[in-house]
Amino acid sequence: MSKRIFVVKHSEGWAVKRPGADRASFVTQTQAESIAQARSMAKSERAELTIQGRDGKFRASDSYGRDPFPPQG
Repeated sequence: MSKRIFVVKHSEGWAVKRPGADRASFVTQTQAESIAQARSMAKSERAELTIQGRDGKFRASDSYGRDPFPPQG
């Protein structure tokens, strides 16, 4: 999947960014607000959402696009 959206720490709180972008798409006060905004964007664009934790490590990833390897079951 080529479309990606990230929730990352920002000097003013939390930001929603795309790879290679100079500026954030959104900046919010809380991580939860940024996650909600990014999730909405990822669903509408069928993109992958990656969330950075408070410790700086990426803690979660969700795919809202067409998965080439769906789970069997």
